[in-house]
Amino acid sequence: MTEGVFDHAHEQVVFCHDRASGLKAIIGLYSTALGPGLGGTRFYPYASEADALADVLALSKGMAYKNALAGLDLGGGKAVIIGDPAKIKSEALLRAFGRFVQSLGGRYITACDVGTYVKDMDIVARESRFVTGRSPEDGGAGDSSVLTAFGVYQGMRASADQLWGTPELGGRRVGVAGVGKVGHILVGHLVEAGARVVITDVSPKAIERTLAEYPGVEVVADADALIREDVDVFAPCALGGALTDETVALLKAKIVCGAANNQLAHPGVGKLLDDRGILFAPDYLVNSGGVIQVSDELHGFDFARAKRKTAEIFDTTKAVYALALADGVPPATAADRLAERRMSEVGRLRSILTV
Repeated sequence: MTEGVFDHAHEQVVFCHDRASGLKAIIGLYSTALGPGLGGTRFYPYASEADALADVLALSKGMAYKNALAGLDLGGGKAVIIGDPAKIKSEALLRAFGRFVQSLGGRYITACDVGTYVKDMDIVARESRFVTGRSPEDGGAGDSSVLTAFGVYQGMRASADQLWGTPELGGRRVGVAGVGKVGHILVGHLVEAGARVVITDVSPKAIERTLAEYPGVEVVADADALIREDVDVFAPCALGGALTDETVALLKAKIVCGAANNQLAHPGVGKLLDDRGILFAPDYLVNSGGVIQVSDELHGFDFARAKRKTAEIFDTTKAVYALALADGVPPATAADRLAERRMSEVGRLRSILTV
């Protein structure tokens, strides 16, 4: 039997269609227990509407857990726009999307994701008040990749401290799969820390840009080759699902810590990593710097304040590892438990009537 939308725990799923502009979008709200659902808009040429729906359901749930674990008073939401942004993205389409976001009355707050950029959010914001990730000129925080990468770097340092007794990454060999917006900045942090960096990307331009800025970086052909490389840390920074039964069996790294969302192809992969003695930094924990950055816009953006909050990812990562050891579970399970605890305990307070 085909699984339906009502088989999921999501509060609300909205299908948005504006025929004139070509907009076909889906907005998913997993939970508003802690506040409005905040999450980016992914613009991607999905093979089918079913694939787009599956993605928005998974991503919005991930945002609920991410925002909870980051200590934000925000729930989990996400949007996907179906189509090739290089072919169909237009002012009219983005403004139509903004109207749909506005129609939810603040239950969903959007931001950038794969296929959308700061300039796009400025256009969406012309039709909706519930938009973050805007340009500094438009009162926003700018590109959230900056603190996303910084947060992943802090999670990687915490993982190194957990495994090797020091957060220093100097001399460690780190493989970065995907050097787009976030991966490129992460490479900069690693090079500055003295790490030996190996990269791969499906985009030759992304490789060229990284080599131009960091000429000492090594390049391998593809993600499969990087998984087989003798690296200390593997950092998936492209699309999700990079960790499968097959890739985990081949992985030589002792730590997995990257920016990609939904890295585990299925929940059992976390146990496989644990069984092999590979320390997994849960993706929605370490890549939360971006949502911390854009959420700060809701209070009048202050980069220093947002960076201080992002630096706390180091301590939260250590807390997840401590709980994993105490409960005898993989880190991904421990992270889920911490997030669920906060959604339950803090979300319950909203039942107390205030005037």
